[in-house]
Amino acid sequence: MRLISASMALALAACAPVAQDSPAASAAPDSNNVDVLDSISNLVDDEIPEQFDWQQNFPSWYAAVEPYQIMGTGKSGIYFVGTEGLGMFFIPTSAGHIVIDGGMPGEGQYVADAIRKLGFDPQDVKILLNSHAHLDHSGGLAELKALTDAQLIASEGDRSALEGGFYLGSEDDSAMNAPPVKVDRTIADGETITLGDVTLTAHITPGHSRGCTSWTIPVVQGGETYQALVFCSATVAANRLVGPPQYEGIVDDYRKTFAKTKDWKPDIFLTNHPEFSGMANKRERQKAGDPLAFVDREGFPAMMAKLEQAFEAALQKQTLKYNAIMAN
Repeated sequence: MRLISASMALALAACAPVAQDSPAASAAPDSNNVDVLDSISNLVDDEIPEQFDWQQNFPSWYAAVEPYQIMGTGKSGIYFVGTEGLGMFFIPTSAGHIVIDGGMPGEGQYVADAIRKLGFDPQDVKILLNSHAHLDHSGGLAELKALTDAQLIASEGDRSALEGGFYLGSEDDSAMNAPPVKVDRTIADGETITLGDVTLTAHITPGHSRGCTSWTIPVVQGGETYQALVFCSATVAANRLVGPPQYEGIVDDYRKTFAKTKDWKPDIFLTNHPEFSGMANKRERQKAGDPLAFVDREGFPAMMAKLEQAFEAALQKQTLKYNAIMAN
């Protein structure tokens, strides 16, 4: 049996497709509290069979959870409409609504159904945003766009991958493909998007993908305004940093992102893989009566410090391996 590297397995774990005609399956939240970064670090040293049951081994990407309001006054603010392991976010406004990310292929309908459960009409979604052009976050955008007729706004750096339906730098790996989706407008670093009474700011934080885009939005609750960040990603995952790199300039891009975010301390930080920001635990505290459960000003700096260490370790490891191969 042919074996594939576990770095590729990690990418495919985030890219295993959901059946188009079935909703995400329910599953109990993972309670083993395993550090996801340590799990990734350990995984890249292993090999796994080519015929691997991704859904069985990574069930959180497919596990349905009830949508809920993260923060906000009345029916405003920001809502979670994702699965247990994939963060998709819904932002209602006075002139229509905004969705960030679409999950896996087949999960566009899942997001639309979650919006409906919250008491909103998916047909009122006017803008779709994307954190980055990887299958587990862009895979449902084409379906969601067809369901809502919303405008897709994304970075120029990720435009080719979104419209081509590929993973940049791994164009020949069909397992990483996503349904192609047309980008209606590109957004630059620091540019804002206003819809009704809501304004979001785009922050290009490249590395994990060439156009990785993080979003900030003010959220009002209890008469106070909180700054929320939906962070793209800064993990290495299956990216090649050397020999040849996933895309030209990837190492410099990661380092620019770590430098750029060094002083960021958002009141609320959200991630497209909820375990990175401890969303399940925060949600439990919220359900227990804490209205500010998602306020966490130390969480983002702590996560970024760990991600930067993990990046430098991965770069060293990949460089040593590449040099050894080239020396033979």
